[in-house]
Amino acid sequence: MLDHIKLERFTAFEKLSLSFSPGLNIFIGENGCGKTHLLKLIYAACDVSTSQKSFAEKINRVFLPSGEQIGRLVKRRKNSSTGSVEVARKVQVEDQAKTIALRLSMSNHTKEPSKATISGAFKQWQEHPLTSVYIPVKDMMANAPGFRSLYSLRHIHFEEVYADIIDRAFLGTLKGPTDKDRKRLLDILQQSMEGKVVSRNEEFFLKSPQGELEFTLLAEGIRKLGLLWILIQNGTLLDGSVLLWDEPEANLNPRLMRTVVEILIELQRLGVQVFITTHNYNLLKEFDLQVKPQDKVQYHSLFRDADKNVQVSSFARYDDLQPNAIDDTLGALADREIRQQMGELGQ
Repeated sequence: MLDHIKLERFTAFEKLSLSFSPGLNIFIGENGCGKTHLLKLIYAACDVSTSQKSFAEKINRVFLPSGEQIGRLVKRRKNSSTGSVEVARKVQVEDQAKTIALRLSMSNHTKEPSKATISGAFKQWQEHPLTSVYIPVKDMMANAPGFRSLYSLRHIHFEEVYADIIDRAFLGTLKGPTDKDRKRLLDILQQSMEGKVVSRNEEFFLKSPQGELEFTLLAEGIRKLGLLWILIQNGTLLDGSVLLWDEPEANLNPRLMRTVVEILIELQRLGVQVFITTHNYNLLKEFDLQVKPQDKVQYHSLFRDADKNVQVSSFARYDDLQPNAIDDTLGALADREIRQQMGELGQ
């Protein structure tokens, strides 16, 4: 499982050190605080444990800086500057827990990924492969037909996370019967979707008693549940894997948030390490209501200090979360509504 991350002068961050929960990690914060950047960086580190790419190359493909110059990921300064990242995880080596780390250093003059300096236990990192999946805010399942061949043959300006999620979705099913834990999660999703997902010729359909409906005709919230169903059904999300999901609430009916949160908590209980970002109060309250004392949950609040540098505070309980930009905004809205009503009464 991923253990911690350390950043220096990387994108929005001047300096940041953050430890992870082995279960569920929930990131909140105002726009521009780097929540998505954290998820992408974590995903890049996970992916290179199974791919043939270097850490620098994967970061470049996931972030896609202008001109594909990796040095542009170094935090902007007037003068020459260097930046670095470190992602660490715990592995079992000869029946003992050991922490290994990937490190990347570069300057704002570094143009090609091959010129960045990679250190740490990269060989050992690949000796312990880690299955991971990153779900971006933009749905790609309705755009799956032909996308993979286009992406591999043409230079199109899409971050690699979009091609990767389609590849994960098209993995074949596991051999043998579905285990009871996966079947339970699949049943929950099928009940909410009122059907299950099938694919033909790189196109996904929701199959229900009324027939088959292609994903292009489905509401995006249902497509999100369908993607979860696919990743659980094909074995991508199993014990020891990592799920990173950027704003799962996007285009999701509040009624379906309960199902999504239930699935994410259950995945955590089954040994999947989960990272999500959110701006949604309803989603946060669903976690607050559904988590149990035995669940491994950490809330991470990203904020800017007096010097405008991004900092982080982490808490095990939602009620302790400070600062909480989502609660603060809701409180301000309630105050405005009360003042408006009091003004009307006074007229």
